[in-house]
Amino acid sequence: MKQLWAPWRMAYIGQGATEEGCIFCTKYRQDDLRAALVLAQTEYSVIMMNKYPYNNGHLLLAPKRHESDPAKLPNEEFLDLNDALRRSIEIIRDAFNPGGLNLGMNLGQCAGAGIKDHLHWHIVPRWEGDTNFMPVVAETRVMPQHLLDSYDRLQPKFHDFMS
Repeated sequence: MKQLWAPWRMAYIGQGATEEGCIFCTKYRQDDLRAALVLAQTEYSVIMMNKYPYNNGHLLLAPKRHESDPAKLPNEEFLDLNDALRRSIEIIRDAFNPGGLNLGMNLGQCAGAGIKDHLHWHIVPRWEGDTNFMPVVAETRVMPQHLLDSYDRLQPKFHDFMS
């Protein structure tokens, strides 16, 4: 049997348990946006990479307002978030040329929301054959690109977002 080693993942796993507060409320305020995985922000929204991605380029988009229900966002903030979603889709397509995309928002814990108190979109790029036996047999995903390499590839394309 062959072994797959990814020791850099331990830094993420260990750190995840110690983070306090809501990542969507705190990360965009940090000095080191690269370390925080924040790609861009608008007046009302934040765009960041998922620290535990399903695929390369997996993005999270959230309103800056701490809110769990899209219907409770003021119109201007809701429209800003959806514009950020539309523009992020274009950037992901340009940067990674995926065969498709999964878009999703899980509202509530029973719906699968990992952060149930702050609504957020997921954008997951998909390619033909991007799933294999590893997740099924070994409960492991093989990521072909380091998270910060993906960040460095995407961040310049988000330059126009910065407010």
